[in-house]
This record gives sequence, structure tokens and C-alpha cells, in this order.
Amino acid sequence: MYYGYDMQRSQGNNLNTQYQTMVDPFVIQTLQTVIGKELIVETTKDTIRGILKDVKLDHITLMAGNSPFFIRIQQIVSIMPTD
Repeated sequence: MYYGYDMQRSQGNNLNTQYQTMVDPFVIQTLQTVIGKELIVETTKDTIRGILKDVKLDHITLMAGNSPFFIRIQQIVSIMPTD
């Protein structure tokens, strides 16, 4: 089940922008249980192996070597723990 998530931002010139994304709470909750573990993340574009550092509503942070990768959750095809 997906939930819509809306966030409105006010900028200096009083223009409002709206950010909208689909959030799957089950994916977020499952990803949070493997923070700190090594994963293989297949996206629509690439496959990345690294340690999961953080999980946000719309993206994850994966450390591959010394480089952080910020991957949109909507772009993830599959995730496989290596441990």
C-alpha cells in the first residue's frame, strides 16, 4: 500500500513549491532493519554494492567505498543483503 506524502516549502519570495512522492511504509520499515549492513541494490539504471547508512521517505544513502550514493526508493528494483 502506498501513501501520498506532500511537503510544501515557502521560499524567500513567498512562492510555494510542492513536493509530492509515493511512500511505501513497508519498504521504509524493512530498509530500516538493515541499516549498517552491506546490501546489493539493483536500480532501474545500475547495481550498487555498499553499506546502508540512512533511510529517508524518498531515498536511501548507500556507502560504496568512500563514496555516498543517494538512491531514490522509487528507482529501486531489488535489494539483497550480503550478510
